[in-house]
Amino acid sequence: MSGRGPTAAPAESPSTSSPSAGPSGRHTESTHRTPLLDGQTLPAGARVGIVLVSHSAAVAASVAELAKGLAGAGADVPVAPAGGTDDGGLGTSAELISAAAASVDRGAGVAVLTDLGSAVLTVKALLAEGDELPGSTRLVDAPFVEGAVAAVVTASTGADLAAVAAAAAEAYAYRKE
Repeated sequence: MSGRGPTAAPAESPSTSSPSAGPSGRHTESTHRTPLLDGQTLPAGARVGIVLVSHSAAVAASVAELAKGLAGAGADVPVAPAGGTDDGGLGTSAELISAAAASVDRGAGVAVLTDLGSAVLTVKALLAEGDELPGSTRLVDAPFVEGAVAAVVTASTGADLAAVAAAAAEAYAYRKE
């Protein structure tokens, strides 16, 4: 990656109070929050979910596996492939995308990355419907594989949706020469 980290926007969700262990090991009442890249925080347990939409179920599942594997801590990041059609063919399915987004929604937003143009159109149609995807779902303009890796790595740090989307989009700048 470029070494230049994205700037996280302020968290959109309010904090939640829960007991936590202080330096002495005793539990105290405090606000438990996950630190973000620039010091902003998300409520405990909130994570950005990531949906990978491909025309192929195998491609979507493989990119999800690759991104989670390369992230190391990616197992904590909710990632769902939404590939192919309902009958297993090549194409995209609004139903599979909606189900994938619902399955990864952990209260901090959902980033959706797509492989080709008609996948973008399907996601845009779902977003226009207004009730087909979780409220804080964002279509991210990013390269599919590199963007997925960057999104999962960034989400694994506890970053908010804006930071995850920025990291994925920044992957366009990765040079292979």
